[in-house]
Amino acid sequence: MKDSSRAQGGLICIAVAILGAWFLLALLQQSYWAIAIPVAAIVFFALGLTFWVGYTIATIQVEPVDEFEPPATSDPSSPSHDTSH
Repeated sequence: MKDSSRAQGGLICIAVAILGAWFLLALLQQSYWAIAIPVAAIVFFALGLTFWVGYTIATIQVEPVDEFEPPATSDPSSPSHDTSH
């Protein structure tokens, strides 16, 4: 693993610890925003994810799959192999 990846991971951990402390402080002060901002973020994330799924389904281009047909045998005396039981 590169040192830059470790540094980025460390910065993420520090940022999360600061945000967690800030959130806890806001909760202890009974701030409305301490609940409203995370709830709004979760709602917008869910809406964005749902929009992305719908957009992907609406715009996907799938080519029709031709059904597999076994090659026809030219020898009428050869036994047929029926594998559908």
